[in-house]
Amino acid sequence: MNVEMWVRALKAARAGAEVSQEALATLTKWSPSTVAAIETGRRRPTMEFAVAADEALATGGLLAELLIAADRQRLPTWFVPWRNHEEQAIRLCEFEPCLIPGLLQTEDYARAVISAGGLNPTKLVDELVTVRMERQQLWQRAESPQCVFVLDETALRRPVGGPAVLDAQLGRLMELAVMPSVRLHVVPLDAGAHVGLTGGFLLAELPDGERVTYVEDVARGHVIDDPDVVRLIGRKWDSLLGEAFSTSASLDLIRKLKVTP
Repeated sequence: MNVEMWVRALKAARAGAEVSQEALATLTKWSPSTVAAIETGRRRPTMEFAVAADEALATGGLLAELLIAADRQRLPTWFVPWRNHEEQAIRLCEFEPCLIPGLLQTEDYARAVISAGGLNPTKLVDELVTVRMERQQLWQRAESPQCVFVLDETALRRPVGGPAVLDAQLGRLMELAVMPSVRLHVVPLDAGAHVGLTGGFLLAELPDGERVTYVEDVARGHVIDDPDVVRLIGRKWDSLLGEAFSTSASLDLIRKLKVTP
């Protein structure tokens, strides 16, 4: 199962229900241009869109299931559950101690991270970079989730991909940080020891109020919904926010570190 086959399934379901592209856009509350882009392969369908299309076309969840199957072929199996949570979240919080978070990365920065050490073959690197860039479609949604990012200052100084790539990445942070749905904070180096030094994590708040967290070890990632673990991560998050600069002070630091105007 791939995305092309998913699009064929969508078109077949739409034809069977005698629903035009324009009507589907109205029923799903997505723009006609977005629906057209999805059906022509210019934009990857999100889980949010698949669920809305299932409801509009009365397909009983088939399109959502097929999209999950398509993702399983493109993503590490352990990342698929988190991808689904991420696409449905109304609020996302992420802390990273060493790197710029994936949702904020430029393509060149992402490629440098994914290809580091030569552990992944070129074809896989290309695919994983594409998937990472697709995740950033959430910035284009009519109602993108509220996103709060906390980075250790180390992540801003590490020359991933070289000075030019890092400089462009800092510029990307400045662009995203002024979006209404984004808040960016930096934990300064002089904060010393803090609770995030043991590793990064993500927290997602879902429409039903449930919270889930995602953490990675050296081999794979884990989605955790155990209330005790989620509460612990929440306490870590609160502590990190207490150590971090304000959004304006964080942007000032990024501007100072950026080499080119």
